[in-house]
Amino acid sequence: MNLIIVESPVKAKTLQKFLGAKYKILSSFGHVRDLPKTAFGVDVESSFTPKYVITKKGKSTIKELKAQAKKANVVLISTDPDREGEAIAWHLVEALKLDKKAYQRIEFHEITKTAIDEAIKNPREINFDLVNAQQARRVLDRIVGYKLSPFLWKKIVKGLSAGRVQSVAVRLIAEREREIEAFNAEEYWEISANLKNTKITPQKEFTARLAKINGKTLDKLEIKDEAQAIAIEQNLENAAYQVATVEKKETRKNPLPPFTTSTLQQAAWQRFKMTAKAAMMTAQQLYEMGLITYHRTDSLNLSVQSLAAAKDFIAKNYGQNYHPEHFNVYKTKSKGAQEAHEAIRPAYADQTPEMALADKDLSRPQVKLYELIWQRFIASQMSPALFDSLSIDIAAECVAGVRPPQACGGLTPATPAIYNFRANGQTLKFDGYLKVYPSKFEELDLPPMEESEPLKFIKLDVSQHFTKPPARYNEATLVKTLEAYGIGRPSTYAPTISTIQARNYIKKDEKKSLKPTEIGLMVNDLLVAHFPQIVDIGFTAKMEEEFDQIAAGKLKWTKVLRDFYDPFAKNLEEKYQAVEKKNQTPEITDKLCPKCGANLVIKMGRFGKFLACPKFPDCKHAEPLTPEKPAFATEIPCPKCEKGHIVEKRTKKRKIFYGCSSYPDCDFALWDKPTGDKCQNCDSLMIETKRKLVRCSNKECLLNAKLKNQNEK
Repeated sequence: MNLIIVESPVKAKTLQKFLGAKYKILSSFGHVRDLPKTAFGVDVESSFTPKYVITKKGKSTIKELKAQAKKANVVLISTDPDREGEAIAWHLVEALKLDKKAYQRIEFHEITKTAIDEAIKNPREINFDLVNAQQARRVLDRIVGYKLSPFLWKKIVKGLSAGRVQSVAVRLIAEREREIEAFNAEEYWEISANLKNTKITPQKEFTARLAKINGKTLDKLEIKDEAQAIAIEQNLENAAYQVATVEKKETRKNPLPPFTTSTLQQAAWQRFKMTAKAAMMTAQQLYEMGLITYHRTDSLNLSVQSLAAAKDFIAKNYGQNYHPEHFNVYKTKSKGAQEAHEAIRPAYADQTPEMALADKDLSRPQVKLYELIWQRFIASQMSPALFDSLSIDIAAECVAGVRPPQACGGLTPATPAIYNFRANGQTLKFDGYLKVYPSKFEELDLPPMEESEPLKFIKLDVSQHFTKPPARYNEATLVKTLEAYGIGRPSTYAPTISTIQARNYIKKDEKKSLKPTEIGLMVNDLLVAHFPQIVDIGFTAKMEEEFDQIAAGKLKWTKVLRDFYDPFAKNLEEKYQAVEKKNQTPEITDKLCPKCGANLVIKMGRFGKFLACPKFPDCKHAEPLTPEKPAFATEIPCPKCEKGHIVEKRTKKRKIFYGCSSYPDCDFALWDKPTGDKCQNCDSLMIETKRKLVRCSNKECLLNAKLKNQNEK
């Protein structure tokens, strides 16, 4: 018997289908060793030696794997093909105490029979350059978090955390927020003319925008106020309009490249409002089910086999003209991209989303994401979309002397004023890749016109506008910015965004954009002022480049850590003495403590300001500064105390639950959202699960068994 160890049970199940009874495939359930949770775990003086421990959940896993490894002829370790996967492989070898002859490392980028067979035929040793690159990142992040977090506790408030990449992400969001706050809107006006063609029937009305005055191109803010706009409007009242130039051409819209991790996360947010974390979790599931290639990549490379398969599929299903003469090849612009990997693509080009849904038991998010990946890959190898484009330049002449000189912009009576309007139109000629991967484009069919053709004037539209502040980051634009600066790598974008939300440094507004919290701004300001290197974009990007050099065997990981640690530790020691604690004098309120009657005070905590009893720790009463507003169901009475009502609440880790508004006097709580109805069987509250299934909140209720049977049918 041969033993294969992978990280996930789903991946193990998929591999077992391909390999059969000859192999036993088990899962490590991710990392089995890590730095300890309750100690620093790094020997700084001894070359930053990490002190790894078996994780709590890893103990039983290691016991099982050891027993099976003893029975196996050989142990094949088949963790993911990246630095994290390489580190997991090494940790497994260490935890299982396998010597070099007892195991082999295999890797593949797609879970297909061909790829697996090829990997088994070509085993290799563990790549310690990749392991060390991952160790360097893990140890550096532990140093920053473990050493800097207590500083934040002492100078701001207890319970705060600092992170290397996370702090830079918070800085970007905080600085954008301050740009928005400091923004002053500028007024500008736009003028457009509604016109009709006259020579060719049927006559059709169209709109042209004022683009030039006397040959000078107008920028967006050229017409600054109403007085200027009215002067031009009056000047054009009796103007004669005619076509100056007509430019016809064919334009093409090229297909987008296949997805990388970053662009997949961006598209998943833009199309489905799927968070980066959810997109990565769903992509991991699709990969482990054998539907897509490995999803943590910043490369745009595609295998020759996949290109040929795409070409065959396109020609067969859409026609030869939908595939260009040569394969479409793309080059990444991402800093430090790992070109050895492939882009994200379906494992089989001809496995359409409909076929995947019929073959696999896919959830809605899985169907959506697979369809997006499949469409993008197939489209990337299709012909461009072709448009017939038409640009028309229209001259409107104001003859000086007809009106006072100031009406023509101060011109003398002998000088005419020429206003040029521009109308642009396009119509789709050949859909090309748009047949598979629809994207937004505007079709505007202008009427046919000829040069020197007079036009019929209908009316002028004069409209006031104001410049808008820069938009807040959303998950897609933040990922795009992090990638553009070279901050983090494909595996770090999603956890970075999740972490800064969990720490309450940022939150989402009503448009799901990212906004810094009060505590997030305080932490950012302190770090920018006293630890500028930690939150410096250039420095953080440089560290990523050094991790890449470690992975390539060009740098020693311990030297990178030493170069960072010594000046960091010295600065930290100095700042403990120099930086004063933020003034957190509690503000006394008129509200009385319901337990002891003292006037409650406003305090700052890790989740922002809150009301607390000043007699703490003798009295431990605390409540939100602003009473929690029920997100729904204000009329649902609490079934336990019958005094309060059900409101939406959050745990310390920001997880949503539903509890009684009379807490702490009543501790009734539910994880799932109550519907407002009561169970016909036991009179308990009915609830709606995360999967949108309605059931009774009483787990022992017989109604749940009936509903389960109905859902299965």
